Parts: sequence; C-alpha cells; structure tokens
Amino acid sequence: MPSIIYGGQSYQCKEHESVLDCMTAHDVTIPSSCRAGLCQTCLMQAVTGRVPEVAQVGLKQTLAAQNYFLACACYPEEDIEVKLPSLGVGKYSAVVVDINPLNADIVCLELSVGTKLNYKAGQFINLHKDTITARSYSLASVPEIDEHLHLHIRKLPNGHVSPWVHHALKVGDSVDISDANGNCFYIADNPDQNLLLIGTGSGLAPLYGIIRDALIQGHRGAIKLYHGSKTAESLYMSEELKSLAVRYPNFAYTPCVSGHSVPRGFASGRAHDVAIKENQDLAGWRIFLCGHPEMVATGKKLAFFAGASMRDIYADPFISTAKI
Repeated sequence: MPSIIYGGQSYQCKEHESVLDCMTAHDVTIPSSCRAGLCQTCLMQAVTGRVPEVAQVGLKQTLAAQNYFLACACYPEEDIEVKLPSLGVGKYSAVVVDINPLNADIVCLELSVGTKLNYKAGQFINLHKDTITARSYSLASVPEIDEHLHLHIRKLPNGHVSPWVHHALKVGDSVDISDANGNCFYIADNPDQNLLLIGTGSGLAPLYGIIRDALIQGHRGAIKLYHGSKTAESLYMSEELKSLAVRYPNFAYTPCVSGHSVPRGFASGRAHDVAIKENQDLAGWRIFLCGHPEMVATGKKLAFFAGASMRDIYADPFISTAKI
C-alpha cells in the first residue's frame, strides 16, 4: 500500500482509497466540499512522488505543472508527500458590499474584489468561511456589466456556510474566495442558435448571468428561461426578468410552480416538464440546466430525447454531498 506523507506524518493509503478519504479516515482535516472533483476545494500539492493524471483533470495547466492535484480524485499508485497550497494560490480577498434578500430563503451576496478576477457569468467560485470550510456558489454577475460579484445563496438550516452568510456576515467584512471554475457559460460562437435555460431555486443565479451575457453580446436566437419552484413565493427576480423580456424581444421568461396553488401568469408543473412540453423539437438548440441534481439529470435526458445534442447540453447540478 502506498504511503502518504503529510505534515511530517506517514499514513497508509488503502486500495481504492483517495488521498482525501485516507486523510479523513485518520482524522486529518483537509478542506473539501463536493468530493466529486468539481469544486476544487480539496486542492493539494505533491512535494515528492507522482500523482495520477486523473487527479489533475479540470485544473489550470499552470497548476498541474506545479504538481497540484485534487485530493478527492487522487488514488496514489506510489508513495507521495503532499501539502496544502501556499496562501494566495488561486485565492483572492473580497469585501462584502451588500447582502440583499431575494426571497425568504435566498440572499444576493455582493462582493468587491481588489484584484481583478477573470471569470465568465455562470461559472462558480468557492466562498471560504475559514481555512477549512468552503462551499461553491455560481456567479450571477456579468463582468462587463456588474462592478461586483453577485452570488445567490440559499439558507440551509444545518448548513456549514449558508447560515453564516445569512446571519453572521456583515457589510464590510473580508472573505476569501477562489478562482472561477466551471464550463456552464455562454460562448458567442453561434449567435443565431436558440437557447433553452431551465433552473430551480437558486439555480437561477448562473442562468441570470448567462442570459444577460448573451444579450449584451448581441445574441439573435431565441432565449427561453423556465424557472421553477414549488410555490410562487419561492421564485424571485421576476420583475427584473420581465423587464428583460420587454427590452429584448428574443428573450422569454416562464415562471413555473409545481405545487397545488398556481397563480395567474405562472405555468403549472415542474420547470423541465413545462419547458420540454412547450419546446418539443430541440435539435440544434443549446441547453443550460442549473439547480437540483435530480432535475438536472432528468432535464438532460428529456432534452436529449427531444433532439438536443449532448455536446450542446451544459449542466450545473448543485451537488449536495455536503450540506452547505
């Protein structure tokens, strides 16, 4: 069995055990969140030894070249010595500018970053509560429009980060954030292509950014948004979206309610079901799905069966392996 040397101590790594799982099994705390190789919170660096290439999938080439890797995706094949990243690697200091309620459970956290952060609307960043605890949140802001970063954060009662944002964080506080990551964003390679965007809950955040990004870049194809929740009260930013629809004729917004009480002006049903029912031929469309993992998984299948190519389906499931 390969050995993992960390902090001057040696740990035996079992077969089919990741570096992160090995450290956890020995009560060694390593920053982590999704544990699925997506959020990059568990970034570490190999001091000696070789890490498998799969442990570096999704990392910037500059990081991979310096032997950085994802602990949750690293299953060592030989002895390695590892350490946590040096301070400043992929991290930025930000200041809380505003915390604005969007509905009863979701706030918009507005952050100012002194160093320019290169990002695309719809990508995600990690928000650090402390040196160990961090969670990923999607960017609703558009760098060409918005001066600050905007995150839509839903409060989970037993979460580790979201209650802190809702109840403890204050305007003027400093927080650490990570580089932006993710592939769910707009690319202006086909301005006449129709776009279908489906989201639930705070999954609206990346979609709102993607929509505005596409519109300011002069996208000419249809842009259709279906945002769903169980109740009408849980939906938010309806007025802003309606205003966008008035300003841009090629944009259409459909709020969806899956509960029993459906007010006038709302579609009845789950967002992905309503979207596919109203758009049954998706050949040639580009699809964006953001929100609950089950909705994203089902939406992918429905879009594919409706004719969309898998290479045109972009998804941002809100991973729930750890409470946020």
